[in-house]
Amino acid sequence: MTLLSCTKPNKEYATTIIFGGNIYTADSLQPKVEAVGIKGNSIIFTGNLKAAEAYKNRETQLINLKGKTMTPGFIEGHGHFMGMGYNELNLNLINTTSYQALIDAVSERVKSAKPGEWILGRGWHQSKWDSLPEEIVKGFQTHHRLSEVSPNNPVYLRHASGHAGFANAKAMELAGLKVLAKEGIQTTFNADGGEVIIDEFGRPTGIFNERAQTLITKRIPEKTLETDIKAFELATASCLKNGITSFHDAGIPKETIALYEKMKSEGKMNTRIYAMLTGWDKNLLEEWYAKGPLIDPDHLFTVRSVKLNCDGALGSRGAWLLQPYTDRPNHFGHETLPMDFVQETALNGLNNGFQVCAHAIGDRANREILDRYEYALQQHPEAAKNHRFRIEHAQHLDPEDIPRFSELNVIPAMQAIHMSSDRPWAIDRLGEQRIKDGAYMWQALLQSGVPIVNGTDVPVEPINPIASFYASVTRKTLKGTPDTGYEPDQKMTRQQALKSYTIFAAYGAFEESIKGSISVGKLADFTIFDQDIMTVAESDILNTKVSMTIFNGKTVFNAATK
Repeated sequence: MTLLSCTKPNKEYATTIIFGGNIYTADSLQPKVEAVGIKGNSIIFTGNLKAAEAYKNRETQLINLKGKTMTPGFIEGHGHFMGMGYNELNLNLINTTSYQALIDAVSERVKSAKPGEWILGRGWHQSKWDSLPEEIVKGFQTHHRLSEVSPNNPVYLRHASGHAGFANAKAMELAGLKVLAKEGIQTTFNADGGEVIIDEFGRPTGIFNERAQTLITKRIPEKTLETDIKAFELATASCLKNGITSFHDAGIPKETIALYEKMKSEGKMNTRIYAMLTGWDKNLLEEWYAKGPLIDPDHLFTVRSVKLNCDGALGSRGAWLLQPYTDRPNHFGHETLPMDFVQETALNGLNNGFQVCAHAIGDRANREILDRYEYALQQHPEAAKNHRFRIEHAQHLDPEDIPRFSELNVIPAMQAIHMSSDRPWAIDRLGEQRIKDGAYMWQALLQSGVPIVNGTDVPVEPINPIASFYASVTRKTLKGTPDTGYEPDQKMTRQQALKSYTIFAAYGAFEESIKGSISVGKLADFTIFDQDIMTVAESDILNTKVSMTIFNGKTVFNAATK
């Protein structure tokens, strides 16, 4: 059947009809269709090809998928939009495989840096390196070689997780920290909710964990509007190239809100942003509680949630655990935000119409947050009926807490790619029993009746959703190991994985009525892949490429024209 001839007049014509491929809707009532009709930026038809004829006139654009696969526009369920953009402007260390590679990258940047200019970067992860350097303290490298290659330029390199950072001597000098004395200097630092790693002489090694990072970051010059705009543009381009049409931005300050409003007013908002207010700024929260959520009628920039950072990351041993780290006895990680403030924010959220999204990786952090949520929900039963509070990451759970997500209607926003990247070394942190009983418990949570919001936590991981989809359905590393996947009983089905990137993610932002599935009346956002991710051999999933991204009814990325 081809769409070549006009049919009898119809009340409503499509500006675009898409057909000729595998169209997966993520709509349980009609999981797969032959054709989709769009009028402007809305879907007006889904169904079989013959019925689509009634929506065609002489002006209708026809898009023949030619066997490709179309899904609802993918939604990045937890990421850091500006961080992704700045990762491109600064040193991107995500692919470094050794300390030497990190040193080489900095050494090269020093050649073009102005005297005294800060050198910034992000993406290193010592547990993913091929080997550790000879000199390590508490599992981390020390600054000495970094300081040698950049004696005059301060350097600060964030860990891939964002929960630790690595500074050279110049940066620490500017921060007022003594790094050269051999003994008899201060051995503790004011770092509530964090840790300055020190050597046997009490000297800082250059590693700043969790909130201790502020000792360095407060010395880094402010960003400029010019660099912010460039980072925004780079982030937008990266989203569209990877088929991401919506983005849950996990914690933004006042300045970023102003930037997004400016970009929207100038017609440059080509990815829908669902923003979480940063919980670090109490004044910002009070300001928004007073005026209430911003639910954008254009569905481009919405602010109706609060992000709380309640513990650290597993890689930096900052995740807050019930039992000590297997590879660092007597260390339980860090409570990076007082639990009293979590409870206060949960109550304020319910009172003022804001969703609360709390970062928790360790099992202690998850339990403590669930306790605070439960208290707040009991205090305000009416407001609790559709609260959709979330826990971001929910990576490591005590088995007793798994059913509490469903009981409390708390949504886990879990980035499947973290399992793929972290599981090979996570067992060193937690031991085999804790891994098996409570790590990356996707199927257990889904079977309990809660949806999972998927994503990548970019720039912690690249934004590529195919890698996270692959991890979701295989529980393997990106190298394809182990053969059966880690804890294979927790794999998602492909349908579950698709929904976690589409309709479940939309639900996690109160937006399931406007997007997340290819259904009549919803926004015309689509991702088109060069092969069928729902049926292709597991070994070929990672070879999938985004062919086209359609946003608001318009083609905004086409691989064929790049």
